[in-house]
Amino acid sequence: MIEIKIEVNMILAGDIGGTKTLLGLFDAATVRPRAIATRSFATLEYADLPSMIAEFLRGTRTRPDAIDRASFGVAGPVIDEGATLTNVPWRVEGRGVASAFHLRHVFLLNDLEAMAWSVPVLRDAEVHVLQDGEALRGGNIALIAAGTGLGQALLHWVDGRFAPSPSEGGHADFAARNDREIALVRDLTTRYGRADVEHVISGRGLINIHRVAHAEPCRAVADLDAPDAPAVISQAALDRTCPGCVETLDMFVDAYGAEAGNVALRSVSTGGLFVGGGIAPKILPAITSGAFIRAFRAKPPLDAMLRSMPVKIILNAEAGLLGAAVFAAGR
Repeated sequence: MIEIKIEVNMILAGDIGGTKTLLGLFDAATVRPRAIATRSFATLEYADLPSMIAEFLRGTRTRPDAIDRASFGVAGPVIDEGATLTNVPWRVEGRGVASAFHLRHVFLLNDLEAMAWSVPVLRDAEVHVLQDGEALRGGNIALIAAGTGLGQALLHWVDGRFAPSPSEGGHADFAARNDREIALVRDLTTRYGRADVEHVISGRGLINIHRVAHAEPCRAVADLDAPDAPAVISQAALDRTCPGCVETLDMFVDAYGAEAGNVALRSVSTGGLFVGGGIAPKILPAITSGAFIRAFRAKPPLDAMLRSMPVKIILNAEAGLLGAAVFAAGR
């Protein structure tokens, strides 16, 4: 057991994802809250968020009355202090969490909105620069993040600081740009009734692309329904042990870069474009090969503007958790 000893009230923060959830206790004394204790949970091993929080507090021997406020990023749209998660059969109610643990303040944010709050406080070592560009002071920043699903968020410069806003752009329609993507859209439309961006750029997206990229049986993946199938596909592509998996990852990275460029255009992100989520750091050799940036820039007549934008990969795996704490610290 970890015993938490503090003299000031803490922040309880959470990053609730489709596969895993991070919970943490933070000291709110600084602009970048200091993590006191964090733990990762398999989301679907718990019936709901309160049961997970209860285990976390027991494991850290933390009394609820030591917590001043709580903030959670959730993978779904937040409406009237509640959210139904997109890829998890959970309903999260801020009022319910507050009541269960007698908390005075509980905030719910879209998970990418929460991650966006971390962007201004990220350190140089926590990002990998794909394109230097030149960030304009006061320019908007865009964020895109592929993991179990695909999230997007914007940071607008308002009254001398960045104010993140949520988006459900990951569920917008996927735009095919070439013959191989047209073939993919045909398959997705048959399978799902429509092709949205998350059907392509996500862990599930790797599986969907895999189905149309293999002219011959796959040498690497025996079961596409296995939980680790996206990771196996990616590794086979990076190791170049299966031509179909190589094609799959090539299509994925190309589509990811193109959608990142779309987000940058929609937000005019002259302050930069950040790529978060769990997938990009794991396939960094493919992301840094040049294909992502080429697809990002290929937006004539505004390709020159896109070339001027900084593009960075977030390496901090707890950026969403940190962002939820940053939000709460400012409240």
